[in-house]
Amino acid sequence: MAQKNGRRTSRRTIYTRLRQMVLTLELPPGAALSENELATSLGVSRTPVRESLILLAQEGLVQVFPKIGSFVSRVDPAQVADAQFLREAVELASLDDLPEPLDPALVAELRDNVARQRQPGLAIEEFFELDEAFHQGLLRLSGHGSAWTTVAAAKGHLDRARRLGLQETAPAVFTEQHGEILRAVLAGDADLARAAMRTHLRAVFDDIERIRARSPELFAADPTSVPVRRNVVVWE
Repeated sequence: MAQKNGRRTSRRTIYTRLRQMVLTLELPPGAALSENELATSLGVSRTPVRESLILLAQEGLVQVFPKIGSFVSRVDPAQVADAQFLREAVELASLDDLPEPLDPALVAELRDNVARQRQPGLAIEEFFELDEAFHQGLLRLSGHGSAWTTVAAAKGHLDRARRLGLQETAPAVFTEQHGEILRAVLAGDADLARAAMRTHLRAVFDDIERIRARSPELFAADPTSVPVRRNVVVWE
């Protein structure tokens, strides 16, 4: 039994690590994946790596092509749009469900979050974590914090598109949008909060168009496309 539990833990740990590597672009869109190389770098056998890649393929973050290989899926704008639609629906609805009065402890937490976003020299991943915590905090403020789990599970392609956007757009732009949303919430102006949130969440679409014009290889023009073998395996 201990061995089975250990194996289960190992697979979960490896899956979590590989998923994070994909979402943070450490394994970029379109990258070829070698079970042997991943197993060596992670210090595990090939089995948990293979099992993890299967799970990631089920999420649409990895594509497996028989006789060709496994690849990090390229960012699919259609899946980005679907995830953004879900996220927007949940987060805008939560703004209509804010209690009165607001929980002062959660308000203080959100204020502190925005203040930390303004720290100079913040790395992209540090900002991204604060960004996620801010949005989750707003859901908690409305009493729907558990909805974040559903949102987070659906937005793998969206998160990669957002990180690509952060490589071009200064985090300060999004911090100011967060500040505007929070000010509207604290003022009890639900209409302004909703409008600011909608603008904020839809910014990712402009990022995609800008980045795709420069680096089309990161995006799936045709989700059914298959890499081909020449001297090396390439995408077309």
